[in-house]
Amino acid sequence: MPIVRLVILTLLALAAFAGNSLLCRAALAHTQIDAASFTTLRMLSGALMLWMLVRLRGGTQQGQGNWRSALALFAYAVGFSFSYRQLPAAAGALILFGAVQTSMIGYGLWRGERLRPTQLAGLLLAAAGLLGLLLPGLSAPPLPEALLMLGAGIAWGVYSLRGKAGGDPLKVTAGNFLRTAPMAILLSLILLQDARYDASGYVYALLSGALASGVGYAIWYTALPFLKATTAATVQLSVPVIAAGGAILLLGESITVRLIAASLAILGGIALVLLTARR
Repeated sequence: MPIVRLVILTLLALAAFAGNSLLCRAALAHTQIDAASFTTLRMLSGALMLWMLVRLRGGTQQGQGNWRSALALFAYAVGFSFSYRQLPAAAGALILFGAVQTSMIGYGLWRGERLRPTQLAGLLLAAAGLLGLLLPGLSAPPLPEALLMLGAGIAWGVYSLRGKAGGDPLKVTAGNFLRTAPMAILLSLILLQDARYDASGYVYALLSGALASGVGYAIWYTALPFLKATTAATVQLSVPVIAAGGAILLLGESITVRLIAASLAILGGIALVLLTARR
């Protein structure tokens, strides 16, 4: 693949990942849509878009997804949506990303992987950044929603680890999204009394599912085979930064000193782990 096309595709995918945080926060903070309806519309539209892309692209016959991975995906989506009822977009993206990466690194340690001293220092720095962000204080994000996002990040880490089993990644993702459909519909039925109709909120949810999730994953999986594993992991460090910039420009959010310090600790620590592993 030509390098210019690879760079463009990678940037588009990263923007889509950050866009999920912005769309979800915009919907739940500036419209009347409820978190359950947002989750359901996001998963259904994402499943439909991914199914269409798989049919158009063809691909291998390997990989249909499975119910355990779908459950992890659904747990991520629920925690993601419900946390953004109060959590700012920038803080949410940072907590989510930090939780995903540290949980995946922690799983590697549990499986017997060994970290170099520099990597261990990076992991401790990232963990300290997460803890510092969650500690009580005037500029701390609301703790219940922060813990929900932390759980969403761990669920996404589990989903990512389970996705390493092989097969066509886009087809596996489409299969897992399709399996979340009955879970999402059941969630909306259980919380039907809290449902709120809002046309703008519905549009945000559909954009999050069809474009930021469905098309975003398709673009990412197109670029991923041409990226080194460490490069792919490292460039994702930019997602919370893109989300923070979008939150300032589009949602009018302010960035606190605590968030900046936590960002430097979390992203710097994870970068230290990844880059040291590459060497």
